[in-house]
Amino acid sequence: MDDNVKENALSVLESWILSNNSVILDNFHEIQTSGIEITEEWKKLYEFWLSLKQDLSNSCIDDEIEIVKINHDNGSLNEKIIPSGLKRKRKLLRFPTRKKKPTHTKYEDSREKASHIFSWMISSVDVKQFMDEYWEKDFLHVKRNNSQYYKKVLSTVEIDRILRKNYIMFTKNIDITTYINGVRKTHNPEGRAYASTVWDLYSTGASVRFLNPQTYSNPVWKICEGLQDAFGCFVGANVYLTPPGTQGFAPHYDDIEAFVLQLEGKKRWRVYRPRSQAEECALVSSPNLSEEDLEEPDLDVVLEAGDLLYFPRGFIHQANALPDVHSLHITVSSFQNNSWANFLEQAVPAALKIATSENPEFRRGLPLDYLSYMGLVHSDNNDIQKMDLRKLFREKARFLMDFLADMLPLDSAADQMGKKLIHDALPPILSHDERVRTIYNGGEHWEDNDVVNRVEITPDTKIRFLKANIARFLVYNYTPAPCQKGMSAVPQNSRSGVPLAQSLLTTNSFV
Repeated sequence: MDDNVKENALSVLESWILSNNSVILDNFHEIQTSGIEITEEWKKLYEFWLSLKQDLSNSCIDDEIEIVKINHDNGSLNEKIIPSGLKRKRKLLRFPTRKKKPTHTKYEDSREKASHIFSWMISSVDVKQFMDEYWEKDFLHVKRNNSQYYKKVLSTVEIDRILRKNYIMFTKNIDITTYINGVRKTHNPEGRAYASTVWDLYSTGASVRFLNPQTYSNPVWKICEGLQDAFGCFVGANVYLTPPGTQGFAPHYDDIEAFVLQLEGKKRWRVYRPRSQAEECALVSSPNLSEEDLEEPDLDVVLEAGDLLYFPRGFIHQANALPDVHSLHITVSSFQNNSWANFLEQAVPAALKIATSENPEFRRGLPLDYLSYMGLVHSDNNDIQKMDLRKLFREKARFLMDFLADMLPLDSAADQMGKKLIHDALPPILSHDERVRTIYNGGEHWEDNDVVNRVEITPDTKIRFLKANIARFLVYNYTPAPCQKGMSAVPQNSRSGVPLAQSLLTTNSFV
């Protein structure tokens, strides 16, 4: 047998090194098929390392692993392997790990990831069917008969842990609310929300609303961050814990598309379709409503753990826990301030600036006497002459508006909306490979009294954006004159709204 083949087989245990100093021994068959005699010592070695392996990713580290001297002639062992950190009883030889040359990695597109998360969340309903029949149109109730479906998202036990291990503030992070006899009240003390205080208030019948669970819960962060690429806007969440037999909020409608995931217990929901066109796809949430404002609900259903309820903006809703069990649910929210009206708020002022600079009709003066026939007091005037003047005024305004529509900078307005998303969005969740290719966990660092791992980005460096909507090319003014242009990539948002040092790009300069 060629000595190189034998040496390669024996080095399998040295070359596949993970960050916990375990090895991948799924390649043990390479030793078996290489013609080397498999002794009892080799078998014990295999079983020992197999019990230690935890991570099967093909990542490597620069550390060294301590391994006994191996007799390459017969494949037997002189000493036992001792994992790093254990007491050393015999003299060991040190084998430096071989740094695996990075290869091109196939990454999952963030939009595909978002699609998978969304499909999981509304599972049992096809995404296309949901968008065609329910999105912004009607409510949807998914009965799963599977209390474990959303179990890993969040639990009351986890909320208790978060309260004890983090500096949670009343009003900023936690609201304590009641709704009794038609009166909605907030009972927030000052300062930190200690776990004992929160549970004492809960025991009196008050509901607990957790305003930003994505800051403290990785599963919630993963859902919200992933769905941002599905909806093209910020996705947030609130968590509601309601004592048995109580209701924490008055009937109202919201300015968000709401996905209610029932996590624990049961809750009765009553949902009402918009009472008028003014409430459809509402851009502003309603004040608290009373029972007298409502008719019979269009949906009256009890959500159990694992169930889903969706309702659009402008749909009035109220919910109460059943007498025999508490309720814990999370509301995943999207599409706040993401309407055509919000888009045109960006586009129309810019179009007016462009039209004013290009068309002198926008700069001409108003009729000298327009105040004598325009205005609310003249709106129902039957004077023939004034009616003709009002008609001419409307026609001129319509002519200018038609020209204005042709000047709408739709692409620039889209970029401004994209910039807002970059500012508002949750930071991306990085895989191990993404971490080592960004400044988060890669780049220059100090080692052996020197700065190592210097990476220079050149014109030939391959760059991958971490997220589909993580950067935009912006025009900073809308005038016909030469415009300033640039890339907007704002790495200052974080799960808690505090600036976060994070790279927006990954580099493949070594590929």
